[in-house]
Amino acid sequence: MESRIEQAIARHHEGYNCAQAIVCTYADLFGIDEQTAYKMSEAFGFGMGMMEVCGALTGGLMLAGLQNSAGVETPGSTKAATYKIDRTLGEAFSKATGSLLCSELKGRDTGTMLCSCVDCIRHAARIVEENLLADAQ
Repeated sequence: MESRIEQAIARHHEGYNCAQAIVCTYADLFGIDEQTAYKMSEAFGFGMGMMEVCGALTGGLMLAGLQNSAGVETPGSTKAATYKIDRTLGEAFSKATGSLLCSELKGRDTGTMLCSCVDCIRHAARIVEENLLADAQ
């Protein structure tokens, strides 16, 4: 599979938020249409609109759920395994960027930016490709 990292960044430049840039770039590979992906991830940009957990990472976590969840047929049966994947993605993201939190990444309290939105998207897309799409490559 060809990397889609630059596609995710291009979407962000077009006006998609960080979460939308990630989810929409990979939506087709996870069985969801781009319109639905765009709408469901809108509230997660800018750290859920509150500078909390980075939207780019959150988008990757949404994809982890799409990939791993057994769905409503067996409620709760895959939560623990999905949370384990979440931790793996979160640890990789934090190591690459310096934090999971938008406010810290943007240096809201310190005045020192750790990672730009574009670089957060770049790292999140790479982590998605390495951890969720490794078999497809």
